[in-house]
Amino acid sequence: MMNETERFKRFLKSKGLKFTPEREVVFGEALKSGDHFEAEDLLFRLKGKEKRISKATIYRTLPLLIEGGWLRKVIFNERHMHYERDSGVRQHEHLVCANCGGIIEFSDKKIHGQLDEICRRHGFEPRSHWLEVAGFCKNCR
Repeated sequence: MMNETERFKRFLKSKGLKFTPEREVVFGEALKSGDHFEAEDLLFRLKGKEKRISKATIYRTLPLLIEGGWLRKVIFNERHMHYERDSGVRQHEHLVCANCGGIIEFSDKKIHGQLDEICRRHGFEPRSHWLEVAGFCKNCR
């Protein structure tokens, strides 16, 4: 079975792009992230590890990681783009605190069933979805 780096190399080649050391670093760091992150978060983490990766490289690589299925983009209430690892394991939703920015992930079979039914009713084939509820966590209420 091909490891993720090899799969990334093949993906880039299929797009006519080169597998550069900088892309490899961004790829590795993005996949290590166990939580939601912004492009700026990656930049700061890489600078902290004394990796010299340009902001432009990060911003150009993240859409490739989404297209290839490694990341998923999620947009939270302040309208900055956030990313999370797309493990393909389960679809989930987010509760986002408007005060502290905390994120609670949840999954609900009833919600997923209703979405499936709505799609069937309209002859729609879903590829993905995201549900985000903005409000205040119990600590910020």
